[in-house]
Amino acid sequence: MLFRSILGFYPKRVEIYEQALRHKSLSLRTEDGQVLNNERLEFLGDAVLNVLVADILFHQFEDMKEDFLSKTRSKIVQRNSLNKIAMELGLNKLILTATPAGVPHHSIYGNALEALIGAIYLDQGYRQCKHFLEKKIIERYVDIERIAKTDVNFKSGLLEWSQHEKVALHFETQEILKKDGKSAKFAAYAMLNGISIGEGEGFSKKEAQQLASKIALNRIETSADEIKALLESSVKNDTEPEKTS
Repeated sequence: MLFRSILGFYPKRVEIYEQALRHKSLSLRTEDGQVLNNERLEFLGDAVLNVLVADILFHQFEDMKEDFLSKTRSKIVQRNSLNKIAMELGLNKLILTATPAGVPHHSIYGNALEALIGAIYLDQGYRQCKHFLEKKIIERYVDIERIAKTDVNFKSGLLEWSQHEKVALHFETQEILKKDGKSAKFAAYAMLNGISIGEGEGFSKKEAQQLASKIALNRIETSADEIKALLESSVKNDTEPEKTS
């Protein structure tokens, strides 16, 4: 069975896994009007995945603080990583979508992986879901020790994207003051063509800008067409001559 080769076990409810691989562009509608696609399973799988990875890291790095655990989890579950893992599993060949084959919508793959995890959780429970993550994903495709030591520079990634797309990038940063007037945190805004695409807070300007960049990159990855249309619209508005009466 196809799912057996990917999952390592026989599903009890095959229809849930079929739904996990159905993109919203090919949604089905039941007789009672319910729309069937993988969005709800993706929502569940995203939450379950974060808990599972947190569980694994908590026990693997017993002496590390919360900040380290949180950053390492973030690196593991970032969209690019999930997209690559989904393709390694072969989900890109199984997803039901109306998106043209030549159009790069790679976030579909990572979304389907999250939906698959949501399906496993519903069908098999937490323990089997964790087993699948450890044996079928982490042991094969994720080097946790290496990832934990790698410092992901989201700001550089956003800069590279903006240069490639010929989009103006700058950051606006402001202090968030306590009641006594002392600086508590910094808020940063990643501005593309003058539009805020990502916002982040941190205890330093660098940390705030990194988080803002990460959020901006996630938005670009998951809503690429929408973001590009927004940026193109901003350029068009700036270049249009003012009408005179």
